[in-house]
Amino acid sequence: MQGQCIVWGANNNHRRKNTMDIIYLNDLRIDTIIGIYDWERRVKQTISLDLEMASDIRKAASSDDIEDTLNYKAVAKRLISFVESSEFQLVETLAERITEIVLNEFQVPWVRLRLNKQGAVRGARDVGVIIERGNKAS
Repeated sequence: MQGQCIVWGANNNHRRKNTMDIIYLNDLRIDTIIGIYDWERRVKQTISLDLEMASDIRKAASSDDIEDTLNYKAVAKRLISFVESSEFQLVETLAERITEIVLNEFQVPWVRLRLNKQGAVRGARDVGVIIERGNKAS
């Protein structure tokens, strides 16, 4: 997470500058067709998503109103709908499309995604990709 810099004004009021808050979703499990092998094209597999999304939560914290924040339930519902109906061969392609949705549809300036395709490699518990897109500076 990016640190914060406190800027003091003439009347000793202060404001945060260059801050970034993160709203996250961990272990969002979704069944989908994913893979390059024939059997993978016929059987849905469970993938797991961990998302970190940059957001300035100060307005929502002040108002206590869901309309003033990134609604993580709306993000989850959108991604579940998209991933369940997708049929990509590569986790890399799916990861890119997921981050595009988050950045463009939810006006998030930065996102970090960990996409896990458990069981893809014998002997390994987790296999997947981690990507970051957008700008961390808010």
